[in-house]
Formats: sequence, C-alpha cells, structure tokens
Amino acid sequence: MSLRHRLTAAVVPPAEDDGGAPLSERGWRTTLVGMHVISAGLWALALLSVGSGEVTGTGERGPVLAVLGALALSYVLAGGPALSGGHRWRALTHLVVVVVSFGLLGVLAPGLLFLLFLAYPQVWFVVQGTRTGVVWTVLLAVASAVGPVTDAEAGRSTLEVLRESVISLAFSLALGLWISHVLRQSAERASLIAQLEATRSELAAAERERGVLAERERLAQEVHDTLAQGYTSIVVLSQTAAALVGPAPDAAREKLAVIEEVARDNLAEARAVVAAFRPVALDGSTLMEALGRLAERFARETGLPVRVDTSALDAAPGLRTDEEVVLLRGAQEALTNVRRHAGASAVVLRLARVGSQVSVHVEDDGVGFDPAAVTVSGLEGLRGRVTQVGGEVDVVSVPGSGTRVTVRVPGS
Repeated sequence: MSLRHRLTAAVVPPAEDDGGAPLSERGWRTTLVGMHVISAGLWALALLSVGSGEVTGTGERGPVLAVLGALALSYVLAGGPALSGGHRWRALTHLVVVVVSFGLLGVLAPGLLFLLFLAYPQVWFVVQGTRTGVVWTVLLAVASAVGPVTDAEAGRSTLEVLRESVISLAFSLALGLWISHVLRQSAERASLIAQLEATRSELAAAERERGVLAERERLAQEVHDTLAQGYTSIVVLSQTAAALVGPAPDAAREKLAVIEEVARDNLAEARAVVAAFRPVALDGSTLMEALGRLAERFARETGLPVRVDTSALDAAPGLRTDEEVVLLRGAQEALTNVRRHAGASAVVLRLARVGSQVSVHVEDDGVGFDPAAVTVSGLEGLRGRVTQVGGEVDVVSVPGSGTRVTVRVPGS
C-alpha cells in the first residue's frame, strides 16, 4: 500500500459496507444541491463583508481573499465530490485546507468565522464517521480559536474567546453527532430495504417455481386421466384383435374399429390438453351424454355390460365446467381400474344429486380389495383433483364383494 493510501485510510477511514446508500438517490441529490446553494450563499456574503471593509483592514484584504479563494477552489475540486462518498483522498485534502484556512481566517479576519456554520457540517458529511468527525471538528475549532485567543488588540478577554469557542464546539459536535446518527439510520434503512427487496425477489421466484410444479402436476394428471388410459385401451384391444383375426374376423374388425375410435379420441384429447381446453367428451355435450358415451365405449372395449343410471337426477346437474371435468375424470379412472383389476362381470355407472351435491358412482361386482391395505395411484391423483373443486372421493370395497367409487362435487 502506498504512503498516500495509508495516510488517507488513517485520517478518513473507508465507509463501512452497510448494505446500500445512506439516502435514496433523489434524497441525496437534493441534499447535495442544498449544500452547494448554502455554500455559495455564505461565500458570497463573506466576499461582500471583505469588500465593504467591515471585517478586514486594507492591507489584509488580499490575503483574506486568497484564503477564501483557496476554500472555494478546494470545495469545487475536492469537497463537493467528497460529499458523495468514495473519494477519501479528496476528503482528506479538503479537510486539511478547511482547517488551515480557518486557522488563517482566525488570525486575519475573525469576523469571517461565521463561515464555521458551513464548515462544521461539511466535516461530518465528508467523513461520515463518528470518531473521525469528532477529531476533525475539534481540530477545526482549535485552529479557528488560535487567532482570537492570541489577538490582544481585539479588546476581548481570553476567557471570553474560549467560552465562545467551547460553545461553538459543543454545538458543532451535537450537530455532527446528529448528522452521523441520521446517516447511520438512513444506511440501516437502506440495508433493510435491500434485504426486503431481495426477499421479495426470492419469494417471487419461489412462487413462480411453485406455479411451474403445480402446472406440471396438472399436466401429469391430465395425461394419466386421458392419454395414458386411452393408450392402455389401444394396447389391450390390439392384443385382443390379434387373437381374433383367425377364428373370428368379424369380431376382430369390431375391435379394430374401436381401436381407431380410441386413437382418434386420444388424439383429440392430446390437442385439448395442449390447448388447455375442456375435455373432448364435454365439448358440445352434456355431462350425461359424455358419461353415456364413456359407458358405451367401455362396454365395447371390454365386453362387460355397463348400465347407466340417472334416475336419482331430477334435472340437469347445473355444474361448473371444472366440476363436470372432475366427475368425468372420476368415472374414467374408476372404469380404468375395473378393467385392470376388478375381474367384474357387470358395471353400474350412476349419476345422482343429493341437495346441491352431484355425484358419480361406479360400482362393479368384481374381486374387490381392502382400501386400507392397497393404494391405487390413479385414485390418489383423482383425490387431489377433486379437492381443488371442494369435492371428495369415497372408495368402498371388500375382498370378494366388488367395489364402489364415488366422486362428489359441491354443485350450485
């Protein structure tokens, strides 16, 4: 480290990293403008005082103007930029010039010491540190008091001058400590605001991530409820058709027709999922019509008789679109599980209303299972979907006695 940097660091310590600027950019700019305006006004007043001869004699006017010029030049080249911080060498230069200049003014023109009203705040704004500010304030007070104390011709006692200097110093220290406190509080607020902004950014990022994950889960559920089930049907039907081609060509053609129908429906479902439309089965159809077609196709795919019962539905369900989608997906999931696991000989699909609640029941006479011991992943996903609309899913099954899956939505 060079001698210049060592000296600067010792006399004007670097500002601590407190998380941000002491004031907002606009507030700090306003403060600087105010400081410049006040400085210009007081220097103009000092020049007028010198020019009028009120504070100096004729022989001292030139040296006093030179001191005022040095102060003005130092302020323009070093003090003003140092007020913004980050210019430690300029701050040191300006502070030295200020102390020396006021020491000279105290000797040559004590009447100009009213400029201390400007010099003391500059010290605190330039150093922006409590202990350093106290040191420079004391140095400035001592330098400015040397002249009046030693001037025996001024007609003022040493005690009077010292009393005035001490009072001025005390006032300056109080003002400086208040300035330092305000700057420190502003810096702490700036740090807190920066932390809050960072936290808000983190929360926004976490919320976006949560939205992405929720959308992925939704798409995964849509694929499971539509495309995966449809492709499973295609696989089963293809295997069945392959076995029937030789002995029963007519039955094979029927299975192939169903395969084509399932494939077309799955293609439409894929397009609907990508476009975030309502399910194809509900596009231009009522829920009862969609459930009827679902039961009919299931019967054609599996050969199981499916009875659709709407006797407990006294009128149109009057559901929201998302509730209709949930009931349709519930019926699809239940029928898929019948195909895969039930070993049933008959299935009943029932649509009913109790009060404002609307429910879909899928009941089979298959092998059944113990719901407490077996977890069906498709039904777990269905529960999550149903919960989103305020509904519920019930599964009642006993080994050897079939299964009944019920999906309820609140209705209106």
